[in-house]
Amino acid sequence: MTDLNTHNDGAATGTGVQSRPRAVLPALCATQITSWGIVYYAFPVLNPQITAATGWPTTATMAAFSLALVVSGIAGIRVGRIIDHHGPRTVMTAGSAAGAASLVVVALAPNLPVFFAGWMLAGFAMAATFYQPAFATLTRYFAPDHVRALTIVTLAGGLASTAFAPLTATLADHLTWRTTYLVLAGILAAITIPAHALALRAPWPPAPPTPTGVTSTPQEVVRSSPFLLLGLAFTLSAFAMYAVVVTLVPLLLERGYTTSQAAWALGLGGAGQTLGRTLYAGLARNTGTITRTAALVALGALTTAAFAVVPGPYGLLIVVSVVAGMVRGNLTLLQATAITDRWGATHYGRLSGILSAPAMTASALAPFTSAVLAPPLGGTPQLFGLLAGLGAAAALIALGTTVRPHT
Repeated sequence: MTDLNTHNDGAATGTGVQSRPRAVLPALCATQITSWGIVYYAFPVLNPQITAATGWPTTATMAAFSLALVVSGIAGIRVGRIIDHHGPRTVMTAGSAAGAASLVVVALAPNLPVFFAGWMLAGFAMAATFYQPAFATLTRYFAPDHVRALTIVTLAGGLASTAFAPLTATLADHLTWRTTYLVLAGILAAITIPAHALALRAPWPPAPPTPTGVTSTPQEVVRSSPFLLLGLAFTLSAFAMYAVVVTLVPLLLERGYTTSQAAWALGLGGAGQTLGRTLYAGLARNTGTITRTAALVALGALTTAAFAVVPGPYGLLIVVSVVAGMVRGNLTLLQATAITDRWGATHYGRLSGILSAPAMTASALAPFTSAVLAPPLGGTPQLFGLLAGLGAAAALIALGTTVRPHT
């Protein structure tokens, strides 16, 4: 079994040698936990306190957070290009500093316009520090064993809410929401800035050659039917998956379950997500790219449909939630490997940023759109039926993402 922490281990990169500095993998595990935990997961914990203390509408504060996700998706395209050409150290270190600065702006915001400005800056920080730049870094440093490295980092990232949601809540019990954000900004800066600056100093390996017969330029790839169809499939799937997560509790409450029961169902789904990620490497070894893509997206649609039509018993809903979480965990890694599986790693950062931008935007709009759609559809179960249909359409579209080698 290949040791992911071996320095200067051989790998196919065009030169036959690829630098695998020891510090990269543990550093990215630490920074993913911290960045996601503070920049992303602290907000849902603090938002009720924010609105209560300021009188700002919940819709407005949620819109600011959603805007950050949209900005992240758009900025991620440029971030990917920078990493492809210059490596991750500068952009990820700057992103860490921007993340800390953004939380200071949010904490000190005297009004909503400044609050929105802080979250826009946070969006740039997300683009430079979250999964996409980490995936680009690991794909270049660890190819061809990058799937294992990606799995390890996403497993670590899955602990972000577990670690920082309780910490945020504890801080908020003793401090104001503004002071809590200032403390979290200090933690973010203390961990992520030096980790990115010091651990990512190794020379950036040369890009591996494009697979034989595959379209070589990014412009041609982006205009190709497989890329466009893949982007559409991932966008529909991301919208459906995120909408399920944010509306699962309302669905179960609507069916007569208690808030505690609904929270447990959602939480155990998160545990299923972690379990699912441990299974992806084996799945990748034993299935083809198109089959794996369509099957996982279809399974996501199937679990959503199960939520729509199965009112109980509670134990069965828990099983469905865990399976749905396992599918979500696999979909994270499916998207992380979609570019290399089809077009190689030469332009991974740029292509991955373009591919993920519409999916990120869809996930940002999912909470608001779901709340708007549920009443005219007749309720949350009907909304889940619509989401299942979107997932099924995405699975069918994914069948058309085969890349035909040029002859």
